Amino acid sequence: MLKSCLVNVSQAVASSSRSSFHTSAIRNARLSSKQVRHEKVSKVQARINRKLAFDAQREYAVLGHRPGQDHKWRSCALAEVIITQDALHSDAVPEIIHSPEGDIELPPHLNYGITERSKELLFKVLPPLSAQEGVTKFGENTVSEMQEAMENENAKAIMFAKVVDLRNANAKGLAFENRRRCIKLFSPPGNPFDTGRPEVQAALLTIQIRGLWKHLLAFRKDIDNRRGLRQLVHERAKILKYLRRLDRDRYEAVLPRLGLDAASVEGELVV
Repeated sequence: MLKSCLVNVSQAVASSSRSSFHTSAIRNARLSSKQVRHEKVSKVQARINRKLAFDAQREYAVLGHRPGQDHKWRSCALAEVIITQDALHSDAVPEIIHSPEGDIELPPHLNYGITERSKELLFKVLPPLSAQEGVTKFGENTVSEMQEAMENENAKAIMFAKVVDLRNANAKGLAFENRRRCIKLFSPPGNPFDTGRPEVQAALLTIQIRGLWKHLLAFRKDIDNRRGLRQLVHERAKILKYLRRLDRDRYEAVLPRLGLDAASVEGELVV
């Protein structure tokens, strides 16, 4: 009797000891390790999300509109007047000036600040006047000489049109042309070159900011230019806040022309 009791007690102890090492304990341990790994991934993802949110806030302060709202920039007056590298080398239709001696093909964009009036004088008025220079008497060879002179002046005009093509300019030449167009667009009608106007200053800074932002997207470790970008953004905000104090209507009118939201100028700017 005592022996059978001892056997039952030993079997119970053995079964209880085996139950502590059951496969369910191993499975629970594996689940807990997966949960730990999942928590680690979640922390990494949270850090990535924070960085993306910070970058979106920085982009909003720089570009002036929320991510995904690029149509605000494309439809603004400043974006329509400036020339980008893509637009410069696109297949734009050239302007043709017809003449009896031949056609003069003008490039879509002219360099060196040539206006519509200057273009008319250079390619329509100047060639006939240059061909008539020195003709004081009418003789039997006058017509042929005039025709030859007109052909020469027409050839000179064609070569000059190629020289003043904006596609021949470097980055500084393109920046100069964009500044000229920007100043003319945002200046008052009575003074087309009012560079001290707050709207003109804000537009010029917007062009610089966008060019520098494009550079920093390609060279993210350029710390010096990132600091310069921060200074330009705050300088633009300072000028626009001054304009808001000076004339609220002008301030509200210039923001959509620059492709900017009010929240990208007012408050704390993270760049």
